[in-house]
Amino acid sequence: MHTSKTSIAWFRDDLRVRDNPALRAATTDGAAVALFVLDEETPGIRQLGGAARWWLHHSLEALREELDAIGVPLLLRRGAAMSVVPEVARDLDAGAVYWNRRYGQPERNIDAAVKSWAADFGLHAESFQASLLHEPWKVRTSQAEQYKVYTPFWKAVSALDIRRPLDPPEPGLGFEGNLPKGERLEEWLLLPSVPDWSTGLAETWRPSTQQAQEFLDDFTHHHLGRYAEDRDRPDLPGSSRLSPFLRWGQLSPFQVWHAQSTLRRQHPEGSRAFASELGWREFCWHQYYHHADLATTNLRPQFNHFPWEQPRQGSNSPAGRLLTAWQRGRTGVPIVDAGQRQLWQTGWMHNRVRMVSASLLVKNFGIDWRLGEQWFWDTLVDADPASNPANWQWVAGSGADAAPFFRIFNPQTQSRKFDPHGRYARQWIPELDTPDYPDPVVDLKASRQEALDAYREIK
Repeated sequence: MHTSKTSIAWFRDDLRVRDNPALRAATTDGAAVALFVLDEETPGIRQLGGAARWWLHHSLEALREELDAIGVPLLLRRGAAMSVVPEVARDLDAGAVYWNRRYGQPERNIDAAVKSWAADFGLHAESFQASLLHEPWKVRTSQAEQYKVYTPFWKAVSALDIRRPLDPPEPGLGFEGNLPKGERLEEWLLLPSVPDWSTGLAETWRPSTQQAQEFLDDFTHHHLGRYAEDRDRPDLPGSSRLSPFLRWGQLSPFQVWHAQSTLRRQHPEGSRAFASELGWREFCWHQYYHHADLATTNLRPQFNHFPWEQPRQGSNSPAGRLLTAWQRGRTGVPIVDAGQRQLWQTGWMHNRVRMVSASLLVKNFGIDWRLGEQWFWDTLVDADPASNPANWQWVAGSGADAAPFFRIFNPQTQSRKFDPHGRYARQWIPELDTPDYPDPVVDLKASRQEALDAYREIK
Protein backbone atom coordinates (compact mmCIF):
# COMPACT_ATOMS: atom_id res chain seq x y z
CA MET A 1 0.00 0.00 0.00
CA HIS A 2 1.23 3.51 -0.81
CA THR A 3 -0.15 6.51 1.03
CA SER A 4 0.72 10.17 1.35
CA LYS A 5 0.00 9.91 5.05
CA THR A 6 2.42 8.82 7.74
CA SER A 7 2.72 5.10 8.36
CA ILE A 8 3.42 3.54 11.76
CA ALA A 9 5.88 0.68 12.28
CA TRP A 10 4.80 -0.82 15.59
CA PHE A 11 7.77 -2.53 17.24
CA ARG A 12 7.49 -5.28 19.86
CA ASP A 13 9.96 -8.20 20.06
CA ASP A 14 11.63 -7.27 16.75
CA LEU A 15 14.09 -4.57 17.74
CA ARG A 16 16.03 -4.41 14.48
CA VAL A 17 16.10 -2.54 11.19
CA ARG A 18 17.34 -5.36 8.95
CA ASP A 19 14.92 -8.16 8.00
CA ASN A 20 12.00 -6.28 9.47
CA PRO A 21 9.06 -6.58 7.05
CA ALA A 22 6.81 -4.26 9.07
CA LEU A 23 9.41 -1.49 9.01
CA ARG A 24 10.03 -2.00 5.29
CA ALA A 25 6.31 -1.73 4.58
CA ALA A 26 6.02 1.48 6.59
CA THR A 27 9.01 3.13 4.94
CA THR A 28 7.90 2.03 1.47
CA ASP A 29 4.71 4.01 2.01
CA GLY A 30 6.73 7.18 2.60
CA ALA A 31 7.34 8.96 5.87
CA ALA A 32 7.26 6.53 8.79
CA VAL A 33 7.18 6.72 12.58
CA ALA A 34 8.31 3.84 14.77
CA LEU A 35 6.24 3.15 17.89
CA PHE A 36 7.14 1.00 20.88
CA VAL A 37 4.50 0.45 23.56
CA LEU A 38 5.46 -0.82 27.00
CA ASP A 39 2.28 -2.71 27.78
CA GLU A 40 2.06 -3.73 31.43
CA GLU A 41 -1.70 -3.36 31.63
CA THR A 42 -3.37 -5.70 29.15
CA PRO A 43 -4.74 -8.82 30.90
CA GLY A 44 -2.64 -11.89 30.18
CA ILE A 45 0.51 -10.01 29.16
CA ARG A 46 3.30 -11.38 31.32
CA GLN A 47 5.29 -8.77 33.21
CA LEU A 48 8.96 -8.67 32.20
CA GLY A 49 11.55 -9.99 34.60
CA GLY A 50 14.35 -7.81 35.94
CA ALA A 51 17.04 -8.99 33.51
CA ALA A 52 14.68 -8.59 30.55
CA ARG A 53 13.83 -5.02 31.59
CA TRP A 54 17.54 -4.20 31.65
CA TRP A 55 17.96 -5.69 28.17
CA LEU A 56 14.95 -3.83 26.82
CA HIS A 57 16.21 -0.45 28.04
CA HIS A 58 19.55 -0.77 26.25
CA SER A 59 17.93 -2.34 23.18
CA LEU A 60 15.64 0.63 22.73
CA GLU A 61 18.60 3.00 23.00
CA ALA A 62 20.37 1.08 20.23
CA LEU A 63 17.23 0.84 18.11
CA ARG A 64 16.71 4.60 18.28
CA GLU A 65 20.18 5.14 16.82
CA GLU A 66 19.52 2.70 13.97
CA LEU A 67 16.19 4.30 13.15
CA ASP A 68 17.65 7.81 13.27
CA ALA A 69 20.12 6.75 10.57
CA ILE A 70 17.25 6.06 8.16
CA GLY A 71 15.16 9.06 9.15
CA VAL A 72 12.55 7.25 11.27
CA PRO A 73 11.80 8.73 14.71
CA LEU A 74 11.05 6.37 17.61
CA LEU A 75 8.05 7.20 19.78
CA LEU A 76 7.84 5.57 23.20
CA ARG A 77 4.53 5.15 24.96
CA ARG A 78 3.35 3.16 27.97
CA GLY A 79 -0.11 1.68 28.43
CA ALA A 80 -2.53 -0.90 27.05
CA ALA A 81 -1.45 -1.33 23.43
CA MET A 82 -4.97 -1.76 22.07
CA SER A 83 -5.67 1.78 23.32
CA VAL A 84 -2.29 3.41 22.72
CA VAL A 85 -1.82 2.36 19.09
CA PRO A 86 -5.18 3.82 17.91
CA GLU A 87 -4.53 6.97 19.93
CA VAL A 88 -1.14 7.52 18.29
CA ALA A 89 -2.54 6.72 14.85
CA ARG A 90 -5.27 9.35 15.30
CA ASP A 91 -2.79 11.94 16.58
CA LEU A 92 -0.54 11.35 13.55
CA ASP A 93 -3.47 11.16 11.14
CA ALA A 94 -1.71 7.99 9.99
CA GLY A 95 -2.70 6.11 6.86
CA ALA A 96 -1.39 2.69 7.88
CA VAL A 97 0.03 0.71 10.78
CA TYR A 98 2.26 -2.33 10.34
CA TRP A 99 3.63 -4.86 12.80
CA ASN A 100 5.29 -8.26 12.99
CA ARG A 101 3.23 -11.01 14.58
CA ARG A 102 3.45 -12.42 18.07
CA TYR A 103 1.98 -15.78 18.99
CA GLY A 104 0.65 -15.82 22.54
CA GLN A 105 -3.11 -15.60 22.87
CA PRO A 106 -3.08 -12.27 24.80
CA GLU A 107 -0.80 -10.75 22.16
CA ARG A 108 -3.02 -12.06 19.37
CA ASN A 109 -6.03 -10.56 21.10
CA ILE A 110 -4.33 -7.16 21.08
CA ASP A 111 -3.49 -7.47 17.38
CA ALA A 112 -7.04 -8.49 16.52
CA ALA A 113 -8.44 -5.52 18.47
CA VAL A 114 -6.14 -3.08 16.66
CA LYS A 115 -7.03 -4.56 13.27
CA SER A 116 -10.73 -4.32 14.09
CA TRP A 117 -10.36 -0.68 15.12
CA ALA A 118 -8.34 0.12 12.01
CA ALA A 119 -11.01 -1.36 9.76
CA ASP A 120 -13.67 0.79 11.43
CA PHE A 121 -11.44 3.87 11.30
CA GLY A 122 -10.53 3.42 7.63
CA LEU A 123 -6.84 2.85 8.32
CA HIS A 124 -4.79 0.13 6.65
CA ALA A 125 -3.44 -2.45 9.15
CA GLU A 126 -1.19 -5.35 8.20
CA SER A 127 0.94 -7.86 10.06
CA PHE A 128 3.90 -9.97 8.94
CA GLN A 129 5.78 -13.15 9.76
CA ALA A 130 9.16 -12.19 11.17
CA SER A 131 10.04 -14.09 14.37
CA LEU A 132 9.29 -17.71 13.39
CA LEU A 133 10.47 -19.62 10.34
CA HIS A 134 6.96 -21.01 9.85
CA GLU A 135 3.57 -20.02 11.18
CA PRO A 136 2.08 -22.37 13.82
CA TRP A 137 -1.23 -22.71 12.00
CA LYS A 138 0.54 -23.87 8.83
CA VAL A 139 2.59 -26.70 10.36
CA ARG A 140 0.12 -29.53 11.00
CA THR A 141 0.14 -33.32 11.04
CA SER A 142 -1.55 -35.34 8.30
CA GLN A 143 -4.59 -35.33 10.61
CA ALA A 144 -4.50 -31.51 10.64
CA GLU A 145 -3.46 -31.48 14.31
CA GLN A 146 -0.68 -29.85 16.30
CA TYR A 147 2.62 -31.74 16.39
CA LYS A 148 3.28 -33.01 19.90
CA VAL A 149 6.54 -34.84 19.19
CA TYR A 150 9.62 -32.96 18.09
CA THR A 151 11.22 -35.35 15.58
CA PRO A 152 8.29 -35.49 13.13
CA PHE A 153 7.71 -31.78 13.69
CA TRP A 154 11.26 -30.94 12.70
CA LYS A 155 11.18 -33.33 9.76
CA ALA A 156 8.07 -31.56 8.47
CA VAL A 157 9.46 -28.07 9.05
CA SER A 158 12.86 -28.89 7.53
CA ALA A 159 11.18 -29.84 4.27
CA LEU A 160 9.65 -26.36 3.87
CA ASP A 161 11.27 -23.38 2.18
CA ILE A 162 12.69 -20.64 4.37
CA ARG A 163 12.70 -17.14 2.94
CA ARG A 164 15.80 -15.01 2.61
CA PRO A 165 16.35 -12.11 5.04
CA LEU A 166 15.23 -8.68 3.88
CA ASP A 167 17.65 -5.80 3.43
CA PRO A 168 17.21 -2.80 5.73
CA PRO A 169 15.23 0.13 4.35
CA GLU A 170 17.18 2.83 2.57
CA PRO A 171 17.10 6.28 4.17
CA GLY A 172 13.97 7.83 2.74
CA LEU A 173 11.44 10.53 3.39
CA GLY A 174 12.12 11.80 6.87
CA PHE A 175 9.14 12.45 9.07
CA GLU A 176 8.67 16.21 9.20
CA GLY A 177 5.47 16.59 11.20
CA ASN A 178 4.95 17.02 14.90
CA LEU A 179 5.30 13.84 16.87
CA PRO A 180 2.61 13.13 19.46
CA LYS A 181 3.78 13.37 23.03
CA GLY A 182 6.01 10.46 23.90
CA GLU A 183 7.80 9.34 27.03
CA ARG A 184 11.45 9.34 27.96
CA LEU A 185 13.00 5.92 28.27
CA GLU A 186 14.46 6.83 31.65
CA GLU A 187 10.93 7.45 32.97
CA TRP A 188 10.14 3.76 32.60
CA LEU A 189 12.67 2.83 35.31
CA LEU A 190 13.66 -0.39 33.55
CA LEU A 191 17.16 -0.36 35.02
CA PRO A 192 17.84 -1.62 38.56
CA SER A 193 19.01 1.07 40.97
CA VAL A 194 18.77 0.10 44.65
CA PRO A 195 20.76 -2.05 44.41
CA ASP A 196 22.16 -1.99 40.89
CA TRP A 197 22.84 -5.67 40.28
CA SER A 198 23.42 -5.27 36.54
CA THR A 199 27.20 -4.73 36.47
CA GLY A 200 27.86 -8.28 35.28
CA LEU A 201 25.21 -7.99 32.59
CA ALA A 202 26.80 -4.80 31.27
CA GLU A 203 30.22 -6.50 31.21
CA THR A 204 28.80 -9.40 29.19
CA TRP A 205 26.33 -7.87 26.74
CA ARG A 206 25.72 -4.86 24.50
CA PRO A 207 22.06 -5.34 23.55
CA SER A 208 22.12 -4.25 19.91
CA THR A 209 22.03 -5.57 16.39
CA GLN A 210 25.74 -4.75 16.17
CA GLN A 211 26.70 -7.20 18.91
CA ALA A 212 24.16 -9.70 17.60
CA GLN A 213 25.86 -9.71 14.21
CA GLU A 214 29.31 -9.93 15.81
CA PHE A 215 28.24 -12.99 17.81
CA LEU A 216 26.65 -14.59 14.74
CA ASP A 217 29.75 -14.05 12.61
CA ASP A 218 32.06 -15.33 15.33
CA PHE A 219 29.98 -18.43 15.93
CA THR A 220 29.46 -19.43 12.31
CA HIS A 221 33.08 -18.87 11.32
CA HIS A 222 34.87 -20.17 14.41
CA HIS A 223 32.60 -22.51 16.37
CA LEU A 224 29.97 -24.01 14.06
CA GLY A 225 32.39 -26.69 12.87
CA ARG A 226 32.69 -28.16 16.37
CA TYR A 227 29.19 -27.31 17.58
CA ALA A 228 28.00 -30.92 17.62
CA GLU A 229 30.93 -31.89 19.88
CA ASP A 230 31.29 -28.75 22.01
CA ARG A 231 27.74 -27.52 22.56
CA ASP A 232 27.35 -29.51 25.79
CA ARG A 233 30.64 -28.29 27.29
CA PRO A 234 30.14 -25.24 29.54
CA ASP A 235 33.92 -25.03 29.96
CA LEU A 236 34.38 -24.36 26.23
CA PRO A 237 33.17 -21.49 23.98
CA GLY A 238 30.93 -23.83 22.01
CA SER A 239 27.59 -22.07 22.43
CA SER A 240 26.36 -19.45 19.99
CA ARG A 241 25.01 -17.13 22.76
CA LEU A 242 22.46 -15.90 20.22
CA SER A 243 19.40 -16.68 22.34
CA PRO A 244 18.83 -13.17 23.81
CA PHE A 245 19.21 -11.58 20.39
CA LEU A 246 16.63 -13.96 18.96
CA ARG A 247 14.33 -13.40 21.91
CA TRP A 248 14.36 -9.62 21.44
CA GLY A 249 14.61 -9.69 17.68
CA GLN A 250 18.01 -8.09 17.23
CA LEU A 251 18.42 -11.11 14.95
CA SER A 252 15.65 -12.82 13.05
CA PRO A 253 15.60 -16.62 12.77
CA PHE A 254 15.87 -16.16 9.01
CA GLN A 255 19.20 -14.37 9.40
CA VAL A 256 20.53 -17.08 11.70
CA TRP A 257 19.22 -19.91 9.56
CA HIS A 258 20.82 -18.69 6.35
CA ALA A 259 24.08 -17.73 8.06
CA GLN A 260 24.61 -21.32 9.19
CA SER A 261 23.14 -22.97 6.10
CA THR A 262 25.72 -21.31 3.84
CA LEU A 263 28.35 -23.32 5.72
CA ARG A 264 26.43 -26.62 5.66
CA ARG A 265 28.77 -28.31 3.19
CA GLN A 266 31.82 -27.16 5.11
CA HIS A 267 30.45 -28.15 8.53
CA PRO A 268 27.66 -30.69 7.97
CA GLU A 269 27.49 -32.09 11.52
CA GLY A 270 27.73 -28.75 13.26
CA SER A 271 25.21 -27.17 10.92
CA ARG A 272 22.77 -30.07 11.38
CA ALA A 273 23.01 -29.88 15.17
CA PHE A 274 22.62 -26.11 15.27
CA ALA A 275 19.69 -26.12 12.81
CA SER A 276 17.97 -28.61 15.10
CA GLU A 277 18.30 -26.15 17.99
CA LEU A 278 16.58 -23.51 15.87
CA GLY A 279 13.95 -26.15 15.24
CA TRP A 280 13.48 -26.72 18.97
CA ARG A 281 12.91 -23.00 19.42
CA GLU A 282 10.18 -23.21 16.78
CA PHE A 283 8.69 -26.26 18.50
CA CYS A 284 8.46 -24.35 21.79
CA TRP A 285 6.73 -21.41 20.12
CA HIS A 286 4.26 -23.67 18.36
CA GLN A 287 3.41 -25.20 21.75
CA TYR A 288 2.84 -21.73 23.17
CA TYR A 289 0.58 -20.80 20.27
CA HIS A 290 -1.65 -23.76 21.11
CA HIS A 291 -1.30 -23.48 24.92
CA ALA A 292 -1.43 -19.92 26.22
CA ASP A 293 -1.09 -21.21 29.79
CA LEU A 294 2.20 -23.01 29.08
CA ALA A 295 3.93 -21.30 32.03
CA THR A 296 1.32 -22.37 34.58
CA THR A 297 -0.38 -25.60 33.45
CA ASN A 298 1.05 -29.09 32.97
CA LEU A 299 0.55 -30.20 29.39
CA ARG A 300 0.28 -33.76 30.71
CA PRO A 301 -2.59 -33.66 33.23
CA GLN A 302 -1.32 -36.64 35.22
CA PHE A 303 1.33 -34.31 36.66
CA ASN A 304 -1.41 -32.24 38.29
CA HIS A 305 -1.29 -34.91 40.99
CA PHE A 306 2.47 -34.88 41.52
CA PRO A 307 3.32 -33.89 45.11
CA TRP A 308 5.71 -31.04 44.29
CA GLU A 309 6.61 -28.65 47.08
CA GLN A 310 5.60 -25.03 46.55
CA PRO A 311 7.49 -22.97 49.14
CA ARG A 312 7.05 -19.21 49.29
CA GLN A 313 10.04 -17.09 48.37
CA GLY A 314 12.31 -16.77 51.40
CA SER A 315 10.40 -19.39 53.38
CA ASN A 316 12.34 -21.03 56.23
CA SER A 317 10.66 -24.39 55.61
CA PRO A 318 12.91 -27.26 54.45
CA ALA A 319 11.71 -26.79 50.87
CA GLY A 320 12.08 -23.03 51.17
CA ARG A 321 15.70 -23.39 52.28
CA LEU A 322 16.39 -25.72 49.35
CA LEU A 323 14.89 -23.21 46.91
CA THR A 324 17.01 -20.40 48.35
CA ALA A 325 20.16 -22.52 48.19
CA TRP A 326 19.44 -23.32 44.56
CA GLN A 327 18.81 -19.69 43.64
CA ARG A 328 21.99 -18.50 45.35
CA GLY A 329 24.25 -21.25 44.02
CA ARG A 330 24.82 -22.80 47.44
CA THR A 331 23.51 -26.34 46.95
CA GLY A 332 26.89 -28.03 47.31
CA VAL A 333 26.51 -29.42 43.79
CA PRO A 334 29.27 -27.63 41.83
CA ILE A 335 27.91 -27.74 38.27
CA VAL A 336 24.54 -26.44 39.45
CA ASP A 337 25.99 -23.76 41.72
CA ALA A 338 28.31 -22.59 38.94
CA GLY A 339 25.34 -22.28 36.61
CA GLN A 340 23.23 -20.35 39.09
CA ARG A 341 26.06 -17.92 39.75
CA GLN A 342 26.71 -17.50 36.03
CA LEU A 343 23.02 -16.75 35.66
CA TRP A 344 22.97 -14.14 38.41
CA GLN A 345 26.09 -12.40 37.18
CA THR A 346 25.53 -12.49 33.41
CA GLY A 347 21.80 -13.11 32.89
CA TRP A 348 22.59 -16.27 30.95
CA MET A 349 23.35 -19.92 31.71
CA HIS A 350 24.80 -22.65 29.49
CA ASN A 351 22.03 -24.87 28.11
CA ARG A 352 23.43 -28.17 29.41
CA VAL A 353 23.73 -26.65 32.87
CA ARG A 354 20.16 -25.32 32.66
CA MET A 355 18.93 -28.89 32.23
CA VAL A 356 21.02 -30.24 35.09
CA SER A 357 20.05 -27.38 37.38
CA ALA A 358 16.36 -27.74 36.57
CA SER A 359 16.47 -31.48 37.13
CA LEU A 360 18.04 -31.03 40.57
CA LEU A 361 15.37 -28.54 41.63
CA VAL A 362 12.38 -30.46 40.31
CA LYS A 363 13.40 -34.05 40.94
CA ASN A 364 15.98 -34.15 43.74
CA PHE A 365 14.52 -31.21 45.67
CA GLY A 366 10.92 -32.03 44.75
CA ILE A 367 10.07 -28.37 44.07
CA ASP A 368 7.41 -27.35 41.55
CA TRP A 369 8.87 -26.60 38.12
CA ARG A 370 6.86 -23.38 38.00
CA LEU A 371 9.00 -21.85 40.74
CA GLY A 372 12.13 -22.60 38.77
CA GLU A 373 10.55 -21.26 35.60
CA GLN A 374 9.66 -18.03 37.39
CA TRP A 375 13.23 -17.63 38.68
CA PHE A 376 14.63 -18.07 35.19
CA TRP A 377 12.00 -15.66 33.86
CA ASP A 378 13.23 -13.00 36.24
CA THR A 379 16.98 -13.56 35.82
CA LEU A 380 17.55 -14.62 32.19
CA VAL A 381 18.06 -12.00 29.50
CA ASP A 382 16.79 -14.55 26.96
CA ALA A 383 13.66 -15.69 28.83
CA ASP A 384 10.74 -15.74 26.42
CA PRO A 385 7.15 -16.85 27.06
CA ALA A 386 7.54 -19.98 24.93
CA SER A 387 11.00 -21.52 25.35
CA ASN A 388 11.34 -20.85 29.07
CA PRO A 389 8.20 -22.72 30.23
CA ALA A 390 8.41 -25.35 27.48
CA ASN A 391 11.94 -26.29 28.51
CA TRP A 392 11.00 -26.44 32.19
CA GLN A 393 8.08 -28.71 31.35
CA TRP A 394 10.43 -30.84 29.26
CA VAL A 395 12.74 -31.41 32.23
CA ALA A 396 9.83 -31.94 34.62
CA GLY A 397 8.31 -34.58 32.36
CA SER A 398 5.01 -32.71 32.17
CA GLY A 399 5.37 -31.16 28.72
CA ALA A 400 5.20 -32.01 25.02
CA ASP A 401 7.70 -34.69 23.97
CA ALA A 402 9.18 -34.30 27.45
CA ALA A 403 12.07 -36.24 28.87
CA PRO A 404 10.69 -39.21 30.82
CA PHE A 405 10.39 -38.29 34.48
CA PHE A 406 12.67 -41.17 35.42
CA ARG A 407 15.44 -39.50 33.41
CA ILE A 408 16.98 -37.77 36.40
CA PHE A 409 20.28 -36.09 35.65
CA ASN A 410 23.07 -37.17 37.96
CA PRO A 411 24.95 -33.87 38.40
CA GLN A 412 28.16 -35.63 39.38
CA THR A 413 28.12 -37.71 36.20
CA GLN A 414 27.23 -34.62 34.20
CA SER A 415 30.18 -32.75 35.70
CA ARG A 416 32.64 -35.52 34.87
CA LYS A 417 31.36 -35.76 31.31
CA PHE A 418 30.86 -32.09 30.40
CA ASP A 419 33.22 -30.23 32.75
CA PRO A 420 35.94 -32.89 32.95
CA HIS A 421 38.67 -30.59 34.26
CA GLY A 422 36.42 -28.58 36.57
CA ARG A 423 37.24 -25.31 34.81
CA TYR A 424 33.63 -24.18 34.57
CA ALA A 425 32.93 -24.89 38.22
CA ARG A 426 36.07 -23.09 39.40
CA GLN A 427 35.40 -20.11 37.14
CA TRP A 428 32.17 -19.35 38.99
CA ILE A 429 32.85 -20.81 42.46
CA PRO A 430 36.13 -19.34 43.73
CA GLU A 431 35.70 -21.02 47.15
CA LEU A 432 35.07 -24.45 45.61
CA ASP A 433 38.11 -26.16 47.15
CA THR A 434 37.87 -24.45 50.52
CA PRO A 435 35.90 -25.18 53.71
CA ASP A 436 33.58 -22.27 52.82
CA TYR A 437 31.91 -24.33 50.12
CA PRO A 438 28.95 -26.33 51.51
CA ASP A 439 28.34 -30.06 51.36
CA PRO A 440 25.40 -31.15 49.17
CA VAL A 441 22.13 -30.05 50.77
CA VAL A 442 20.43 -33.33 49.82
CA ASP A 443 21.50 -36.92 49.38
CA LEU A 444 21.41 -37.29 45.59
CA LYS A 445 20.79 -41.04 45.60
CA ALA A 446 18.07 -40.98 48.24
CA SER A 447 16.29 -37.96 46.74
CA ARG A 448 16.35 -39.59 43.33
CA GLN A 449 14.60 -42.63 44.74
CA GLU A 450 12.00 -40.46 46.46
CA ALA A 451 11.23 -38.77 43.15
CA LEU A 452 10.83 -42.11 41.39
CA ASP A 453 8.54 -43.38 44.15
CA ALA A 454 6.35 -40.27 43.81
CA TYR A 455 6.17 -40.76 40.06
CA ARG A 456 5.02 -44.36 40.47
CA GLU A 457 2.16 -43.08 42.61
CA ILE A 458 0.80 -40.75 39.93
CA LYS A 459 1.25 -43.41 37.23
